[in-house]
Amino acid sequence: MGTLSADFADDTVIVTGASSGIGRAVAVGFGEAGATVINADVRPEPKDRNPDAAAGDAETPTDEYIAEETPGRGIFVETDVSDVDDLEGVVRGSREFGGVDVMVNNAGIHVSREFLDVDPEEYDRLHAVNARGAFFGTQLAARDMIARDVSGAIVNTASTTAGHAAWEHSHYATTKGAVKMLTQSAALELARHDIRVNAVAPGPIATEITEGWSQRAGDAIGEGREPPTRAGRPEDLKDAYRYLASEGADYVTGETLWVDGGSHI
Repeated sequence: MGTLSADFADDTVIVTGASSGIGRAVAVGFGEAGATVINADVRPEPKDRNPDAAAGDAETPTDEYIAEETPGRGIFVETDVSDVDDLEGVVRGSREFGGVDVMVNNAGIHVSREFLDVDPEEYDRLHAVNARGAFFGTQLAARDMIARDVSGAIVNTASTTAGHAAWEHSHYATTKGAVKMLTQSAALELARHDIRVNAVAPGPIATEITEGWSQRAGDAIGEGREPPTRAGRPEDLKDAYRYLASEGADYVTGETLWVDGGSHI
């Protein structure tokens, strides 16, 4: 199956959490479609987490490395999405390239913990990054689009845990439930400005932050649903984000698209 061929050659796309995992695949996907991609993350990831890197190469790449690894035109901007000033800075900085046309609020952290063991500090940190970051990323991008009098698209990263309970996910799931409702609420209020807001809900995707959780959950729950035919990969998601940001989804807003290999069926 081929990849989505939507053309983003005239667009500037901000992807938060773009140094690794899903965010990295999404940033590369928009770059492949010709976009100017602003890779916003707290730091570049070590090269040894890049499957194309030489074995044993743990050198931390420079900002330029992240930019050069993004097809099309890419830059790296150090951004902590829990800091509204950082978010405002990356959105404002996009004006150098014409202003944000597509905002992907993907940055997130994942911690597996049984409900009775979650402490307030960990709870607050997850909400600061996953929910608060997406909320103000959506708000600031929308404000910039409105100020420039342009239509735009915002795509948030939710999770299938926003729709059903999962073992050791109580605090994480509440952040992703918040992202799902943010997506619907913002879509309702921003429609009159010709700004669409949608979300992608990934299922179990093999990234560093989810390593080990699936096996522990299976051991705790026991036999259940049949798993997908294979493990999900970050690359399985990039076309979903590009579709929701494209003109082909011009009549789609307030939706959450589940991409999970059928694991929720």
